[in-house]
Amino acid sequence: MKSFPKPLTAEEEKYYLQKMNSGDKAARDMLIERNQRLVAHIAKKYYSENRDHEDLISIGTVGLIKAVQSYNPEKGNRLVTYASKCIENELLMMLRGEKKRSRDVYLEEPIGTDKEGNSISLIDVIVTDEMDVPARLEKEEDLMRVTRYVESELSGREKEVILCRFGLQGRKPMTQMKVGKEMGISRSYVSRIEKGALEKLKRAFEKQK
Repeated sequence: MKSFPKPLTAEEEKYYLQKMNSGDKAARDMLIERNQRLVAHIAKKYYSENRDHEDLISIGTVGLIKAVQSYNPEKGNRLVTYASKCIENELLMMLRGEKKRSRDVYLEEPIGTDKEGNSISLIDVIVTDEMDVPARLEKEEDLMRVTRYVESELSGREKEVILCRFGLQGRKPMTQMKVGKEMGISRSYVSRIEKGALEKLKRAFEKQK
């Protein structure tokens, strides 16, 4: 792993903060550089086979830079304490965005067409109580087709992942992480199973055109 310079002592931190507040850009850069070890330590907690550690460090460094620029020593905490929270927040924001994008992509990915030739995605066939009767009937017809293909085209594990992920057959939608915990497999493995299952569903729809 990449080596980082030693963290600043409390006295060094105070010295460079004073210089930075006097307009010394080099002091600001020193505060950022000497806290890179902290960024790497926090980023390590969020590492997975689907995330590059260097990317996590880059995102964490954004949080560190924000911390250095907004730090107020009069509040009593050391910069390292304040920076830890900022770095963690930046990484958590990235993870929340990643999770939302992943869910939206799969939910909105076309898997076939309805009887009028319009594209259908899984989110299109999730029936809600707010729909009027004609809309509910149309959605239920599409949902029946999806359910039929889930039963006939998918393996047991693929079926379980799709039912859990998208809340089909009366279930509540679950994140990939939660599905993985329920099934005793990794989140990345759930993602691969889900992707393969959606491809099978798409092919099933295409055969019926």
